Amino acid sequence: MAPIRPVRKAVIPVAGNGTRFLPATKAMPKEMLTIVDRPVVQYAVEEAMQAGIEHIVFVTGRNKQAIEDHFDDVPELISSLTRSGKDAQLSELARMLPAAGSVSFTRQQAPLGLGHAVWCARDLIGDEPFALLLPDMISYGARGCMAGLMDLYNDVGGNVVAVEQCAIEDTSKYGIVGMGEKTRHGFEVTEMVEKPAVSEAPSTYYLNGRYILQPEIFSILAHQQRGAGNEIQLTDGMLRLSAEQSFHAHPYEGRTFDCGSKQGFIEANVAFALARADIGNLVFESVREMVLSHEQAMQAA
Repeated sequence: MAPIRPVRKAVIPVAGNGTRFLPATKAMPKEMLTIVDRPVVQYAVEEAMQAGIEHIVFVTGRNKQAIEDHFDDVPELISSLTRSGKDAQLSELARMLPAAGSVSFTRQQAPLGLGHAVWCARDLIGDEPFALLLPDMISYGARGCMAGLMDLYNDVGGNVVAVEQCAIEDTSKYGIVGMGEKTRHGFEVTEMVEKPAVSEAPSTYYLNGRYILQPEIFSILAHQQRGAGNEIQLTDGMLRLSAEQSFHAHPYEGRTFDCGSKQGFIEANVAFALARADIGNLVFESVREMVLSHEQAMQAA
């Protein structure tokens, strides 16, 4: 068995237009919308770094300069905060600033799908296994999803994906995997089916936007035919790769919020706010009052 090569780099695709959040995203990248007081994309970066990732590759598009600026130093702001004695804010900015040379940006010139976005990172990743994090999907739990994925990868190598369970009636909304032999941190993937009918779903485990993939995926994506939505689909490429290499799945024990949807975005804001020591109790009381008021209004209607 070939030695398991370490995963040092991660790809974070941020080229989407965010049309589901217009007009908020007319002039601002959807990845810069905030969950409490941090932009969505920062959660993905921190999750990757906490899992041991050393280098982040952002695949960007037009009008995404704010993302690059967010992960850069701002001497004028630092100077102002220093003069004002705002040590807490200075500490937070220092903590989130990536080390020099640990972040790269490449451009996806046309919106040709997730598979194409991943392919655009090929020269920056090179011949190495890499992590892939979809920034719209934010993991919420005692431990980041990517850390668990790393545990599984270090055991079995190959390609690994993160999954969560959904209700059987919701399988037609997701990419669903089939379950094979169990391992210490997950199970073997026997098949991957995109949005299957309930009667045809091989399990209730769905792909939740976290992956570790071998570099052979790039040569597959380079010749991948366009699929659903006339886009180059990553799932199609993974299916072809699975004919040659193993895939395993790690069931995430936390919860993933789909912040690409309005409902998921609002739910994430509430969940992360409630978990904060500084504002959690205040938010809880406010939310409880609003829920009670809403229930009373519904009963009176």
